[in-house]
Amino acid sequence: MKLNQMTKEEIELLSYTDLTYLLLTEHKKSMNTPTIFRKISDLLEYSEDEYTAKIGDYYTSLTIDKRFVLLDNNEWDIRDRHSVELVVDDDEEITDEEVEEIVEEPASIPVEEEDEDIDAIDDDESLEEENDLDELSIIPDDDDEEES
Repeated sequence: MKLNQMTKEEIELLSYTDLTYLLLTEHKKSMNTPTIFRKISDLLEYSEDEYTAKIGDYYTSLTIDKRFVLLDNNEWDIRDRHSVELVVDDDEEITDEEVEEIVEEPASIPVEEEDEDIDAIDDDESLEEENDLDELSIIPDDDDEEES
């Protein structure tokens, strides 16, 4: 169903990303974030303040939704309209499953743990133990009983 044939109540039931999908499908061209959200705001009859307050969350929802792709010209389009070019060395074979993982999963960057922090904690604890031992004095049992 086209957006102009839907009632306001039907439009309000759709998510921003669903509305975006319908808009991009109907217009058959890519659009930038402000343009798309302006059209959605007009459909939902948002005020200028509501538009300004919600556009950041809207952008975040587009980046998460796998149906959309952000193009080099900073415009959004439906991912199905664009092919992904994979460059593979001739010496290395890649399976279809690996291709699917590359296309569907964003690359994750491993976080390196800093061992220095862990060592610093251990050093602090050993220093505290040494200081505690310096403050101790040994009293023989015999002397303790004679003083009483």
